[in-house]
Amino acid sequence: MAQDKAVREGAAAGRAERGHFANKIVVHRVLSLLFVALVTCVSCLQLASIRLQARPQEPSHAVTFGPTVANKQPAPGPAPKGMAWIPGGEFSMGAQDAMDMNAVGMQATRDSRPIHRVYVDGFFMDKTDVTNAQFAAFVKATGYVTIAERTPTAEEFPGAPPENLYAGGVVFSPPKHAVALNDHFQWWSYVKGANWRHPTGPQSSIIGKENYPVVQVAYPDAEAYAKWARKRLPTEAEWEFAARGGVAGKPYVWGERFRPNGKWMANTYQGHFPEKDTGADGFVGLAPVAQYAPNQYGLYDMAGNVWQWTSDWYRPDYYAMLAQQGGVARDPKGPDAPYDPAEPSEKKKVHRGGSFLCTDQYCSRYMVGTRGKGEVSTGTNHLGFRCVVDPGAKN
Repeated sequence: MAQDKAVREGAAAGRAERGHFANKIVVHRVLSLLFVALVTCVSCLQLASIRLQARPQEPSHAVTFGPTVANKQPAPGPAPKGMAWIPGGEFSMGAQDAMDMNAVGMQATRDSRPIHRVYVDGFFMDKTDVTNAQFAAFVKATGYVTIAERTPTAEEFPGAPPENLYAGGVVFSPPKHAVALNDHFQWWSYVKGANWRHPTGPQSSIIGKENYPVVQVAYPDAEAYAKWARKRLPTEAEWEFAARGGVAGKPYVWGERFRPNGKWMANTYQGHFPEKDTGADGFVGLAPVAQYAPNQYGLYDMAGNVWQWTSDWYRPDYYAMLAQQGGVARDPKGPDAPYDPAEPSEKKKVHRGGSFLCTDQYCSRYMVGTRGKGEVSTGTNHLGFRCVVDPGAKN
């Protein structure tokens, strides 16, 4: 895509402006981090370019959602602490057009079509995203060091100036004034010392924020936590079945309207993006977990606040591949290998749920069924995760 090409071409200029990223070879990892942060919300934050708007869209009346047929058997036993039973069953998977969808919203559904039938077995799922307190317990017990805390080595980047080899993370850094929405580097930065303990940089802290979702976690970090907790990360199909709460074909986790009766249902972005989040929904930036009503399965924050890792590799054509097979896909685990035409050499997993940065001006992937994507070694300050447990697994 032209936009993806612009992101890659703009990376060198963005690095030079910040003064930290002068050497192209050295900053390969940083380029990847920056690009993926953008894709995480550029996959969420796709611009409504004339070329994309000109493509024919699949109208709402052409999208077919069958009923959700949940399994009838009860939970096999008490739910593990902090988890809810998700019965599994057969449902229609993919993105519906929202009643108030604009061009940005239409783009959010592109890689979430066609709608296709899927069956998943029952499982237990964390009611909330993994919190700072939970992740801290894992780190204390294991001594684990996240990818954002690890200093890149000269072996990884031969010939790199030592001053360019430092640990850090990608951070949303809004400008102080309105900007044109065609240069993502005006609101994303690679920040030295940003990690899960310091989500937006060394001066930030999670002290007093134990009940906030942990962020700045790459996929291997989330996977390591899940293994320690005797859990696993959900598949994309499991995540969507759980998010829908047994309800078929609605554009939002909670129903048909983004704000039913004027009520805010998730932590998203209000105000003028990217420079002014008014916090009309109660929060500016990240919120603690479980601040909004749960869905019908008792799960909190399945839209907004932070993106969530799933275990599926990302391919934009994966749904078409399943649909071509016909019938009902049973417990799909994603494609065998990742492929993103925008960055074919990068290994990306699917993100779900959107984040506090999603806005109808520039992002609409708080809609259930829509998909994000992220390179596996990259965390950001708007990306977290939650875990699942199979019935009968020892926990």
